[in-house]
Amino acid sequence: MEKAPNNLIVGLITTIIVLVILWKVVNGVWLRPKKMEKLLRRQGFKGNPYKFIVGDVKDIIKQTKAALQKPISLDDDHLPRIVCFIHDIIQKHGKHCIAWMGPTPWLIITDAEKIKDVLTKYEDFQKPNHPFTQLLMVGLFGLEGGTWVKHRRIINPAFHMDKLKSMFHSIQESCSLMTSSWEEIVSKDGSGSGSGSGSSEIDVWPYLESLTGDIISRVAFGSSYEKGRKICALQTEQVNLSIAGPQPSNYIPGWRFLPTKKNRRVKEICKEIEESLTGIIDSRKKEMEAGVGTKDDLLGILLESNMKEIKENGNEKGKGLTTKEVVDECKIFYLAGSETTSTLIVWALVLMSKHPIWQNRARDEVLQVFGKDGVPTFQGLTHLKTVTMILNETLRLYTPAYMLLRKVYKDTKLRDMMIPAGTEILLPLCVVHQDVKLWGEDAKEFNPERFAQGVSNATKGQPIYFPFSTGPRFCIGQNLSMLEAKLTLAMILQRFSFTVSPTYTHAPFGTLTVRPQHGANLILTKL
Repeated sequence: MEKAPNNLIVGLITTIIVLVILWKVVNGVWLRPKKMEKLLRRQGFKGNPYKFIVGDVKDIIKQTKAALQKPISLDDDHLPRIVCFIHDIIQKHGKHCIAWMGPTPWLIITDAEKIKDVLTKYEDFQKPNHPFTQLLMVGLFGLEGGTWVKHRRIINPAFHMDKLKSMFHSIQESCSLMTSSWEEIVSKDGSGSGSGSGSSEIDVWPYLESLTGDIISRVAFGSSYEKGRKICALQTEQVNLSIAGPQPSNYIPGWRFLPTKKNRRVKEICKEIEESLTGIIDSRKKEMEAGVGTKDDLLGILLESNMKEIKENGNEKGKGLTTKEVVDECKIFYLAGSETTSTLIVWALVLMSKHPIWQNRARDEVLQVFGKDGVPTFQGLTHLKTVTMILNETLRLYTPAYMLLRKVYKDTKLRDMMIPAGTEILLPLCVVHQDVKLWGEDAKEFNPERFAQGVSNATKGQPIYFPFSTGPRFCIGQNLSMLEAKLTLAMILQRFSFTVSPTYTHAPFGTLTVRPQHGANLILTKL
């Protein structure tokens, strides 16, 4: 007789649960997005109307795929190719507009002052936690609040200029190996390009990827260099799997947990990287505990700084980094010291190939400072004014971190705007870097002369140049990246002149950074 009431109660509870879930779903995919759209449109933001569940994702994927199939000329504006959908929506709706990543609004902001506020007030504007970035955005890249502050404090010493100076020889050794391999190729195949003796066509892109991976292996892991190389190779594979073209699955929550072939391989790589890094870290800790001393590589300096942090706080819980946290920071060494630097160098070479006047100016400067056969020095690099101008202009035109994304988790005021909780803010830095109103009529052109009196003069003191971000969360690997780039260009300029090959296909595309989709075929002539 008591079963009927019990069944009624169970049925009622089940109905309530179903209704609550149904409400959350309807609210998440329709009511909340429409409310946010209304609030943003009231403030003057225009854009495509919200489409149920998918938003603008289908259009983003369609336009990106179409852009990747069409190479462009070196003289063309490359923004429509790198950020095709964002460029298109800005053209249609103005520089402050809305796009929809599924049910999440992307508020596109190109006002330099507002961008500075977003990047400076990191507690209000935090990094979103997307499924397709969780494998890469570990360590400092993905942390917030007090945890980020702790990590940054412990890691900072590893990237001080005096520490990088001690790693200079290792960087130089890697550069020397690459340029020597190019000299061998040119010597063996001098007539292969048809340009006469002493010249050869080389796709420099894979060499530069290998170079920066080799450098970070040396400066990060020191005596564990060979293991570091294997880790970097795995990291490269992981990055390529993570950014392999525009896929709908990138935007589906939970998709990465399905046992697809790609997901299984990603999981295998993660496990292998973490086991290898844990082994290196544990071994290094034992050496330090045995009094062997620290090593002047990034890992050694990081572990020394971490031990100091723990000692100063008396082993207080939560102080210092766990082994897992050190592993995550070692993964970031790769991204900070390899991915961004290789793209910076390759575009600098392409641009100098197209503009031989600047290539000759840079070479004359390098030869004046170091001579034709002289070995570049750490101090000498500080005198390469023209090379620095070229790198700054390259960073402006081919900004590695060409877009940044932030999210507000509560209603937040940004100058004259009120941004509703849950909104993601898209900062297309590459658009700001090429804005004619900010940089002048030659904003789309390669003109290093604009940096002749430094960055501050080029920007007239305005916050319009963000190659390594800005504010407290600026890229910690900035000094290392510029050191690598300057040394590499100096050693190449000493040994070769270079021009764009007739087989070169100009196809910059935006993934994790701005990469050359079809490589970078240059004709190198040995000097």
